[in-house]
Amino acid sequence: MEINKLDKLHKKQNSAIIYAILAAAFYALSSPISKILLVNISEIILASLLYLGAGLGMFIIVSFQKKFLKASSEVSLDRSELKYIIAMVVLDILAPILLLIGLKTTAASNVSLLNNFEIVATTLIAGLIFKEKVSKKLGLGIILVTFSTILISIQDKGSLSFSVGSLFVLLACISWGLENNCTRMLSNKDPKQIVIIKGFGSGLGALIIALSIGESFPELKYILIALLLGLISYGLSVYMYVLAQRYLGASKTSAYYAVAPFIGVGMSIVILNEVTGLIFWVALFIMLIGSYFTNKG
Repeated sequence: MEINKLDKLHKKQNSAIIYAILAAAFYALSSPISKILLVNISEIILASLLYLGAGLGMFIIVSFQKKFLKASSEVSLDRSELKYIIAMVVLDILAPILLLIGLKTTAASNVSLLNNFEIVATTLIAGLIFKEKVSKKLGLGIILVTFSTILISIQDKGSLSFSVGSLFVLLACISWGLENNCTRMLSNKDPKQIVIIKGFGSGLGALIIALSIGESFPELKYILIALLLGLISYGLSVYMYVLAQRYLGASKTSAYYAVAPFIGVGMSIVILNEVTGLIFWVALFIMLIGSYFTNKG
C-alpha cells in the first residue's frame, strides 16, 4: 500500500516537472515578442495588456468549461489567503513594468538570460522567509547563476560599470521571486482562478497607472497581439507553474523553470538577429552549469 502511494507521488512529481518546463516554454516567447511590441506600445500599457490577456483568456476558458464540461474539482480561494492574493497582484503590477523598462534598453537575449536570476531570488526567499529546504547542489547552482548574471550585466568591461537596463531586469526578478513564494502559498487552490485574479488585478492596476500618467493606447492590431501573447506567456505559463508548485515547491519549480531563459535566448537570436559577444557566451555556459545543479538540487 505504501509503495503504491510513493509510486503515485512519483508520477505526480514527474507530471509537475513537465508542467514547469511547459510554463518555461510559454513564458520564453515574451522577451523577443515584447521587444518588438515596445516599438509601438509603452512599457506600462504593454504590461497591462499582457496580464489582461492572461485574465481574459483564462476567464473565457473557465466559462467554456462550466458550460460544456463537468464541474471543476479544484478548491476555490478564500479570505484566509487574502494577504497572499494582494501581495501577488501588487508584485505582478511592479515586476513586468520593471522588466519592460529594462528590455527597452537591453538586448532581448541578455534579458532572457538575466531572467534566470529569478531562480536565485525565489530560492533565497523560499529558504529565508518561507523555510523551504535548500540543498548544497541547489546552493551551488544559485552561486553560479548569480555570477553569470553579474557577467551579463556588465556594460563596459574596462570600467566594470553596471548596465541600468540590467538593473531593472534584476529588480523584476526579485519582485517575481517574492511573488512566486506568495503564489506557492496558494498552489493547492484552483490555478485557473489564480490566473484570472492575477490577470485582471495586475492588468487593471497597471492600466490605471498608465492612464493616470497620460499614456495612450496603440493601434488595435498591437493590442490584440499583446493580449494573445499575455494569454500564452502570462496565462497558460502561470497555470502550468502553479500546478508544478503543488508537488515541487517554489524553489524546485523555479529550478526547472530555468530552461525559459535559454529558450528565450534562442528565440531572440533567431527572431531579432541579435549579435552576442564573448562575455554573453561565457555567461551562458556558466548559467547552463548553474541550472544543472539547481535541477539536481
